[in-house]
Amino acid sequence: MHIVLLSGGSGKRLWPLSNDIRSKQFIPIFPQLDGTHISMVQRVFRQIRQADPTADVTIATSKSQVSTLRNQLGDAVDISVEPCRRDTFPAIVLVSAYLHYVKGVGLDKAVAVCPVDPYVEGRYFTAVHRLTELAAAGTANLMLMGIEPTYPSEKYGYIMPASKNEVSSVRSFKEKPDAATAQEYIAQGALWNSGVFAYRLGYVLATAHRLLDFQGYEDLYAHYGELEKISFDYAVVEREQSIGVLRYAGEWKDLGTWNTLTEIMQEHTIGQAVLDDTCRDVHVINEMDVPVLCMGLKQAVVAASPEGILVADKGASSYIKPYVEQFDQQIHFAEKSWGRFQIIDVEDDSLTIKITLNAGHAMNYHRHAHRAEVWTIVRGQGEVIVDGARREVQAGDIIELPCGCAHTLRAVTQLVAIEVQLGPDIQREDKIKEDLP
Repeated sequence: MHIVLLSGGSGKRLWPLSNDIRSKQFIPIFPQLDGTHISMVQRVFRQIRQADPTADVTIATSKSQVSTLRNQLGDAVDISVEPCRRDTFPAIVLVSAYLHYVKGVGLDKAVAVCPVDPYVEGRYFTAVHRLTELAAAGTANLMLMGIEPTYPSEKYGYIMPASKNEVSSVRSFKEKPDAATAQEYIAQGALWNSGVFAYRLGYVLATAHRLLDFQGYEDLYAHYGELEKISFDYAVVEREQSIGVLRYAGEWKDLGTWNTLTEIMQEHTIGQAVLDDTCRDVHVINEMDVPVLCMGLKQAVVAASPEGILVADKGASSYIKPYVEQFDQQIHFAEKSWGRFQIIDVEDDSLTIKITLNAGHAMNYHRHAHRAEVWTIVRGQGEVIVDGARREVQAGDIIELPCGCAHTLRAVTQLVAIEVQLGPDIQREDKIKEDLP
């Protein structure tokens, strides 16, 4: 099975745990036996491997999410990188071109496309496998997965199948309705549109060549920023006559808001948190190193991270986005392919950051034109390289880095360092990458 996971998101609806780099699929909320937590993307990736150990999985995402994906899934994960965001049609064309022109996947092979962040049970991906088989057999040019509705939702679009059979042709699509109209659709056998579909690779590439002017993957990538921002639904689905749908009646939830996310949390608290006996239906996720105390709260969510603190009624939490868009601050926490960083203090002429480097990883070799830095090694062992000179470092060592020197830090064991940036004009863009001597 060839499966593409679409990983996007602006990081606004689950603030403060999400941001432009760390979207909702990367928040660790699912407890493991060893006491750690995994994210939605880690859970989905694990479920795919359980359903089909030989599945060929490719993640289509933007540049900003690559480091986090490699941090959570490992360096071996296959990623199709969008040079910029252009909506789902360009993203699906790009990953389809990547599969064919770069990886050599045949035009007759079927590909399933799924969101990276649904909350589903394992048999969902067995159904996705079935969807690819139907597409490969030529049942229709496009095969969709329709979810059996459990209530008249106003959040989802609806698929109107021609019959109530497990596999049916599609009669029409309906936009997100009000509750009364949704109930009428359900009475007619309508299904929620899950955003999951399958196609033969040649079909999408032929459609893309008809609508876009490109020669292959490299040409498409080079001119990607010039493509129109348009969804796959508008560009392809609404114009296609040969569409089938597979019914799926298992558990499926779109965890797009704090309200829906807390519905599937197995614990009421993650991190340092205490709820008094009068709290009811309260969930706390605390990523700070300070305790959170909740007293007398009802139907509330509390989330704390280096980005900020949210205290909200669960119902009201669905309307968070316009308020978060008013905040203008740099990202304070991010996972990278080499580890993670957290900003812990900001002054006019200094910035203090806690850096955690995973064993065997290193920062890019780089220099700064407008700032000096001081590193203090807090824990672990590693190696620092400054202007080509190498030196072993361990806990307690202090490294001064004058403005303009080239430098990097490599971890032998997991290494924690405090980095203090010093200068009158500290900018994220002040980073000049170089080749390591």
